[in-house]
Amino acid sequence: MKRHIPFAALRLLRQLRHVPGPGGSIAVGGSRELVPLLAAELRAGGDAAAVTENRADTDALALVWIGAPNVETLRAASRANLAIVGLTEGESLPYVLDTNIVHVAPGRGLPVKEVAAALARALGPAGAGVAARLPVLRRAVTSALTRRTTIRAGLIGATRVSPTPDFPTLTLNQSLLVVRTALASGRKANPEALLPELAGVAVMGLAARQAARKLDVLPLGSLLKGAVAAGGTAAVGAVMRRRFGIR
Repeated sequence: MKRHIPFAALRLLRQLRHVPGPGGSIAVGGSRELVPLLAAELRAGGDAAAVTENRADTDALALVWIGAPNVETLRAASRANLAIVGLTEGESLPYVLDTNIVHVAPGRGLPVKEVAAALARALGPAGAGVAARLPVLRRAVTSALTRRTTIRAGLIGATRVSPTPDFPTLTLNQSLLVVRTALASGRKANPEALLPELAGVAVMGLAARQAARKLDVLPLGSLLKGAVAAGGTAAVGAVMRRRFGIR
């Protein structure tokens, strides 16, 4: 088994290099009065070019719409496969999933945290590159990535243990979480710069794998393996957020 570990580590590093770097922008459209205010909130402390107003640049990954809907614009964004988040006092907007609706209470400030959370859900892993440019999104994006990876880890842990002496899928998913969290924090996300963190995940993965083999013989062993995998992944996410200064 030990002879295979260096080769497995090299394969893992090659896969991690495919994680895109900082990139992508957010388009804000809708109300003439509110668009500049929301755009300014999203840009706070970050790259001003990562947020556009009333236009979608070629690198736009999402559209945040505020105010009365413009059906043609929303349809065009949907056809362009942009993630769409809508702010409205009503119940729904055309071409916007209900889960991506943020309700605005009259007389209150813009719900920036809720918008960030909705963007994080809608963007998925692609949110890490945008968060690298926009600090306002970092907490929401990394929390969403941790939740997504934790759920996947629980399913992986409950359904399989690789019979081969290789790094399991679980380790790859946790390593991707490390790299994407680093990217979202604004740090270099190339694997070579994250070798200590990735080595820790690999060691933890090997230990968890041995524990999983023992759990296989117990009643409800699959559920226990899923719980161990999910708990370990949630811990990785929490530690990495602290490690990279995301509060």
